[in-house]
Amino acid sequence: MKEVLAELDAWAARGERVALATVVGTRRSAPRPPGAKMAISESGEVAGGVSGGCVEGAVVEVAEEVLRGGEPQLLHFGIADSEAWEVGLPCGGEIDVYVERYEP
Repeated sequence: MKEVLAELDAWAARGERVALATVVGTRRSAPRPPGAKMAISESGEVAGGVSGGCVEGAVVEVAEEVLRGGEPQLLHFGIADSEAWEVGLPCGGEIDVYVERYEP
């Protein structure tokens, strides 16, 4: 978490817009707990993590939209345990991720 905050501050100090994604809820099995954070700079740098695989790619896409002036978004991701291995995920379960613009 400290690394994410340090990156956020460094990016903001050099004048970049930054989005912050936070895991706000989990159900069943999830790779990261509530409170896990991922920061995305407008130049495409990423620090931290909220999950893995396709989830983080989708979060980056939404973060880019938020940085272009979009509204904050609450994202929901979920997959049945029985389908998780088929799509290359380590576990099933559900996570909710809130993506917002970071304002220091």
